[in-house]
Amino acid sequence: MSGETIAVEELSKDQAEQELARLAAEISEHNQHYHTDDAPVISDADYDALKKRNIAIEERFPDLKRADSPTDRVGGEVLDKFEKVTHRVAMLSLDNAFSDEDVQDFADRVRRFLKLSADAPLAFTAEPKIDGLSLALRYENGRLVTAATRGDGAVGENVTANARTIRDIPHKLNGDVPDVIEVRGEVYMTKADFADLNRRQEAEGKQTYVNPRNTAAGSLRQLDTSITASRPLKFFAYAWGDTSGLPADTQLGVVDCFREWGFPVNPLMKRFETVEEMIEHYHVIEAERSGLAYDIDGVVYKVDDLALQLRLGFVSRSPRWAIAHKFPAETATTVLKDIEIQVGRTGALSPVARLEPVTVGGVVVSNATLHNEDYIAGIGSDGEPIREGRDLRIGDTVTIYRAGDVIPKVMDVDLSLRPDDSEPFVFPETCPACGSPATREINEKTGRVDSVRRCTGALICPAQAVEKLIHFVSRNAFDIDGFGAKQVEVFYRDGLVKNPAEIFTLKARDEASALQKLKNREGWGEQSVANLFEAIDARRNVDLHRFIYALGIRHVGEGNAKILARVYHSARAFVTAMEAVGEEQGEAWNDLVNIDGIGPTVAHALAEFFAEPHNAAIVEELLTHVQPNDAEQVATDTAFSGKTIVFTGSLERMSRDEAKAMAERLGAKTAGSVSKKTDLVVAGPGAGSKLRKAAELGIEVIDEDEWFTRIGE
Repeated sequence: MSGETIAVEELSKDQAEQELARLAAEISEHNQHYHTDDAPVISDADYDALKKRNIAIEERFPDLKRADSPTDRVGGEVLDKFEKVTHRVAMLSLDNAFSDEDVQDFADRVRRFLKLSADAPLAFTAEPKIDGLSLALRYENGRLVTAATRGDGAVGENVTANARTIRDIPHKLNGDVPDVIEVRGEVYMTKADFADLNRRQEAEGKQTYVNPRNTAAGSLRQLDTSITASRPLKFFAYAWGDTSGLPADTQLGVVDCFREWGFPVNPLMKRFETVEEMIEHYHVIEAERSGLAYDIDGVVYKVDDLALQLRLGFVSRSPRWAIAHKFPAETATTVLKDIEIQVGRTGALSPVARLEPVTVGGVVVSNATLHNEDYIAGIGSDGEPIREGRDLRIGDTVTIYRAGDVIPKVMDVDLSLRPDDSEPFVFPETCPACGSPATREINEKTGRVDSVRRCTGALICPAQAVEKLIHFVSRNAFDIDGFGAKQVEVFYRDGLVKNPAEIFTLKARDEASALQKLKNREGWGEQSVANLFEAIDARRNVDLHRFIYALGIRHVGEGNAKILARVYHSARAFVTAMEAVGEEQGEAWNDLVNIDGIGPTVAHALAEFFAEPHNAAIVEELLTHVQPNDAEQVATDTAFSGKTIVFTGSLERMSRDEAKAMAERLGAKTAGSVSKKTDLVVAGPGAGSKLRKAAELGIEVIDEDEWFTRIGE
């Protein structure tokens, strides 16, 4: 987690708003790594900690909940290369439990909601949480018609052809089945099959894979079904979505029917009457975990009675009747051989541990994140000692832990094994890439020093320039096929592409060159060059939010880019507005910070980016080569067109996101705070400061029912 972390109960409202913006961007980035790229970079535990902090801040400041709140998000982005499938019943995520006490609290919450006494019978199922890729299989009249990934929970990817190649997935169900049934489960790869696959890859001189989960996910999402068919994928069925009827009235009963229909179901799934039995089963599975044929990362508990599940319903994006009891991270001991400083596109100096390779949870690990210089020194985000103040040094014997992530973390150091000649690690105060000073910013409002040290070289720093170019061509930005990180690094080093605009002049410059033809370079030929130029030309038109995100502006992630695109509609309008933002308190500044989801932190980052003449010049040059598609226009002829609406309180008939989307479709703007420019406030139960502010300013306030009456629904 970057930056200084202030305890939730100590946050001011402004700090909370900035923290929610940071968390939304950071969690969105990790969702991308895990769900879309199948390449996570932090552990499950650290990801869960980010989400728990976000939830805690939203609970303390409910009126600050963002339009792109991670609380309301499931899964990752849907890839453009697959046909989209809208789930008739959303595929939701589960809340997590991390201790036996959390499980007891979950059971107590269920009883309170159902108004059941402590001794009233209440059964739960418990089953391993498979570490794979969620898949929904729709059967009509017993025959498989559609297979879809979870995607973002509402819309997934159509992978029907690939799913048909998996032997565990029946094309036709056995026996008496409902006319329509969507069976849900997990696609995975066994540890032995994964090891065999890597041995074959190595024998053929090909790159090996990191872990079974990512390999299974990547295998299922192949455009070439023969690749999927060649991979040893398996499937466990454990849930359902849309159906014309269920064959049983309990969770266990329906899963038993899955088995009879021809699906593999997990043999460790059992039914229990008490929390004590559930927890005992969890610890049995935990003890057997390393010996299982497949990876698991916890145990899932579900209320067994389906009628009770229906009564319990859902909260936010999770069912009240289920929870995932996560396993603690796996650990191993190895030697810290070196500490390498990497420079990111925003200038952040990130320390990475180079380790003596060691196997942790079946994965060979040779790198680990070290967060920042304070973490190396044994100092926590609030200045408190971590590891009891023990620092980390090159040559130390360290304990590392991982929980499904690609880059694990260093947990502790064994001082008894520290070499006699070891010296404290000195974190550089100059950028290793360009020699510019590297400083730690001070937050003007809190007075705290940022835990991240950043290079001040910006325009002259080659590491930042390369990382910005890699970001520009990345999947969720311009997504230029065949122009990956390695190509960017080589082209930058050789002076072919120094900034994003030069990507789109590469073909013309290559054609004008008499000698230095790209096709004559090592590893290239006429066809590969033609393919690259074709891929570049195909991206001269991209959606506006992709264009904004691709600029690599600090704090402007995918979520904020989409918000900005929706508000400004066109690239020219966006650039003109950003160049006019300037100092605080101006009209353009006020318009920007009043956009729901865009706070002062993001506004400052946008203002600083466009105030730099070099950045502004690159953007202008870029716009001579690309024409971003205007964002979808909203209605202009409704009673709400041009109005600014604020939603506050606990909305009961719609989520906050649904409310804002509804207003925006009607031509309104939604804002996160009440001001003189606010035209209407829609307030639900628990509305507080925004309601008082509206009263002070004489702004009309209505409830949800009146809102639906006015929009004619």
